Amino acid sequence: MSFDDYKIELSEQATLVSIVCEKFESHSTESLTNASLIELRELLRTLGVETASEHVQNKKSLDPATMLGSGKLEEIAIEAKNEGSKILAFDFELTASQIRNIKKITGLEVIDRVMIILEIFAQHARTSEAKIQVEISRLQYMLPRLQTLWTHFSKQKGGIGLKGEGEQQLELDRRIIRRKIESYKEQLKDIEKSRIQQRKKRQNKAVTAALVGYTNAGKSSLMNKLCKVNVLSENKLFATLDSTFRTLNPDSKPPMILIDTVGFIQNLPNTLVAGFKTTLESALEADLLITVCDISDPNYKKHLEVTKEVIGEIGIENKDQIVVFTKKDKLQNVFLPKIAMRNLKASFLVSTLEDQDMSDLREYIINYFLEKQEHFDLFIPYENGDDSAKVLKNANVLNTSFHENGTFYRIRIPDFIFNSLGLKKYVLAPEKRDELLKK
Repeated sequence: MSFDDYKIELSEQATLVSIVCEKFESHSTESLTNASLIELRELLRTLGVETASEHVQNKKSLDPATMLGSGKLEEIAIEAKNEGSKILAFDFELTASQIRNIKKITGLEVIDRVMIILEIFAQHARTSEAKIQVEISRLQYMLPRLQTLWTHFSKQKGGIGLKGEGEQQLELDRRIIRRKIESYKEQLKDIEKSRIQQRKKRQNKAVTAALVGYTNAGKSSLMNKLCKVNVLSENKLFATLDSTFRTLNPDSKPPMILIDTVGFIQNLPNTLVAGFKTTLESALEADLLITVCDISDPNYKKHLEVTKEVIGEIGIENKDQIVVFTKKDKLQNVFLPKIAMRNLKASFLVSTLEDQDMSDLREYIINYFLEKQEHFDLFIPYENGDDSAKVLKNANVLNTSFHENGTFYRIRIPDFIFNSLGLKKYVLAPEKRDELLKK
């Protein structure tokens, strides 16, 4: 038994298959199915799999054995073979028995949307946490499909009161997989404890903004321009899976950190939902959410909806938010941005190719954090030089004046950092400040 039984042959061409059925929520209308097929083609392109034609069947009800029905599958198989495809890629999850039945009817390899996304996640995971989450998802996908792998043993060594070799091996494999899943989950708990500690340290020393949004919306490109760094940026779905942290403005105090998170996607397989949300937990520490949306994509509204849903599911919908519409250089309809931005309180239309756009957006984010900071007037005696050093290291100093017994500082700093520095005893009341500055 091996996950290789569900391995995608990347060197082969695939023909796409989908369905329109009002009883199938994610494919209930033609427009939903077409949008999902476009996404499926992009997912396969991310894997480097060549794609050929696509086939959609309209049905009133789903066929439990094959989803589409044997007649339609035979028709698809003939055309697929004629165009050189050896794989049928289905734009939804298939059960083990459905995969087996479709293979028997068509004589072609069969993959589903889950297998495709799992393969992408497996290839692109970099951190130990992402790799463990992917492995858990792969094992959870495999677990209900073990029966298919041991069908060939089902009639061997059976008898009254005895279990056949297939049944014995099936039970053994199930136990092994369940133990592996539990072991990986324990490892994740340890990683989560470490991450919580790291998060607390950052919360005490920095302010953060998180880039969130649909996959391939341009988040990594935006980070590269805003932070003047070189994070992997490709025109592919899920080019990056792990959260990336970079300094937005090294000159401010405290540092302003920008977080690039994994991209969202519609019709995410159930086996991936938990792991996907865990990769987004870095957004929990963000002070500001920056929703990034590709305005040139015909399905941009749906992408915004999916982003809003995921933000709500992980419980961060009440954080301050702005929306950044990217790729304006690819727009065909010049009036579209006005419509898209009409009901949004804070939104921007940008192209990462235009320096002025990036400068304006960067300035807005920096000013957002600066305006959130509190103003304090301090007078620190010269003998307390260590406390003056704390001010210079941690605060934005707006004004300084030297007096006979000490130094006056007007500073701007987040209150949670100020409260941790032990400087409250030096805060001047307004009348004391005015009296001091007159001297």
